[in-house]
Amino acid sequence: MNWRVLTAMIGCTMLSSSVLAADPVPTMQETPALLQQVQSGALLPVAERIPKQPRVIEHFAGGDGPGQPGGQLNMLVASARDTLLMTVYGYTRLIVYDDRFELHSDIVESYDVSDGRAFTLKLRAGHKWSDGQPFTTEDFRFFWEDVANNKELSPSGPPVELLVDGKPPKVDIIDERTVRYTWDKPNPYFVASQARAAPLFLYRPAHYLKKFHATYTPEKEILKSIRSGGQLGWVEIYRSRDVMYFNDNIDLPTLNSWVNTTPSPAERFVFVRNPYYHRIDQNGRQLPYIDRVIFTVVASDLIPAKAGLGEADLQVRYLNTRDYTFLQKSSKSAGTAVHLWEAGLGSQIAFYPNLNAADDVWRKLMRDVRFRQALSLSIDRKEINRAVFLGLAKPSNNTIMQRSALFKPEYATLWASHDPKLANALLDEIGLTARDGRGIRLLPDGRPATIVVEHSSELAEDIDTIQLVADDWRKVGIEMLGKLQTRDNLRRRDVSGDAIMTAFEGIAATAPTVDTSPKELTPAMKGGLQWPRWGMFVESNGTQGEKCDMEQACKLLDELKEWEATTDPTARRRAWDEVLQTSADQVFSIGTVNGIRQPIVAKLNVRNVPKDGYYAWEPGGYIGLYQPDTFWIAQ
Repeated sequence: MNWRVLTAMIGCTMLSSSVLAADPVPTMQETPALLQQVQSGALLPVAERIPKQPRVIEHFAGGDGPGQPGGQLNMLVASARDTLLMTVYGYTRLIVYDDRFELHSDIVESYDVSDGRAFTLKLRAGHKWSDGQPFTTEDFRFFWEDVANNKELSPSGPPVELLVDGKPPKVDIIDERTVRYTWDKPNPYFVASQARAAPLFLYRPAHYLKKFHATYTPEKEILKSIRSGGQLGWVEIYRSRDVMYFNDNIDLPTLNSWVNTTPSPAERFVFVRNPYYHRIDQNGRQLPYIDRVIFTVVASDLIPAKAGLGEADLQVRYLNTRDYTFLQKSSKSAGTAVHLWEAGLGSQIAFYPNLNAADDVWRKLMRDVRFRQALSLSIDRKEINRAVFLGLAKPSNNTIMQRSALFKPEYATLWASHDPKLANALLDEIGLTARDGRGIRLLPDGRPATIVVEHSSELAEDIDTIQLVADDWRKVGIEMLGKLQTRDNLRRRDVSGDAIMTAFEGIAATAPTVDTSPKELTPAMKGGLQWPRWGMFVESNGTQGEKCDMEQACKLLDELKEWEATTDPTARRRAWDEVLQTSADQVFSIGTVNGIRQPIVAKLNVRNVPKDGYYAWEPGGYIGLYQPDTFWIAQ
């Protein structure tokens, strides 16, 4: 994950989604691993633990169908912070995408959208947190009143997804199962903020967190309860407990499929099934099927070798294309299958000319579309695909992929053919005709045209790609030097304008629908590497950064506003078409290849893991689209 992907906000459908209360619930079967606790009276029977109207899963993306409960799944992670991956992988949300990129109610029984501005959420009767306490709209009220609008916990106010034109919603707690959010104007980001890999949690386990909140518990008692010795105040203590996304407070109740039982830091994290989980299969089996998931921490560079030796039952992270040959060769002895999923990035690595560069000469050049087009035309993407990605990727601009109904072939190919003759002609046309003794073109002020491309990737594939692009650019008289930076430093230098070009992964939302926001392709977010100061200006409502002053880039902002202002699918499609066409014409970022293959290693007895899949942060959190709670282990 990275800061730029985390800022990408995906839009939402304007339709309601519901599971009718009248839908029949199968006769429930008790989970064998929990049977002893039920018999002893320590745990309620399954029919009393789950909601009255649970979510019934009938579609199994892996194709193996309903499974059998039990077993343990071992996975490898690179650090203790990877406890958050269980939140990402488990993909338990108020609303979720399925593997066809359609939205469904999940934690909520139903949701209703009116005019794109009023959102009514209906909770499932009898739904409980992992500690058995009721999950109700009090948990939503607590978040809204006591967290989002508490000046000490949230000094900047409610999250931006809950603001429309800077104004918060009216939040109505209608009853213990119904909550409504209403704005004066449409909020196209609300539903998708719930379905993201890193969701905006609108609720908190109030019964637990009130013990650390000064409104409900005297600060002296809070400090005494954790023996802080006066070093921390209640705000710091509260924040250390309220970590729903990071998943590293073992006392924090959850709605996820598996519950962390291991305090951090540790070398081995044990997650056990949530006995109150709200999903079941059509045979009356409570999900998840697997009893325990183990995260074992090892050095990231050792994970491919360990996965190849069979030390992981399922491994999806920290594997790359270069590992495929080894993983495949060792699969027979390891008892594994190696699947190749399509990676969901607009470009495995893309180049971002900084249109806000501080250097006047370079800024003018970067804003000349002919220069950006020439750099793109000079890249031999077929050679990159062959040499770096085993021929398994697709030469492409940094754009959406064929999985999207919005895709048109020209979005991937415009100015992306290998045509050094045309590239040279464009560079000559700009006036970069003079060269030094090495054949490098000279800038108008006499400096050699040496582009320092700053990047933060240490992946061999990315470094090899950058070098191949450098070789191609040199052939047309442009020198490129790669410079490794930390992500934080890369970001700072990009915003300040000190970096004239950066290299980073491509767009995250590569399978959009008309109801997905095109914001990521516009200068509306400070995370946009090609226009950081314009994005900062929009995000800060004009208090930081600079106002967009480049016609074609500003046009993207206009199209974004058109998309945001309507719920009509035809109008939204038109806005998307304009954004995608302008992006391809103007080459605001320079893509290389996309659709690379992501190795997924699974033991042969782990069922319902798809052979073909879409591996992306958005939508669905890598494997979340495929409902890991439905994975099962054959005995």
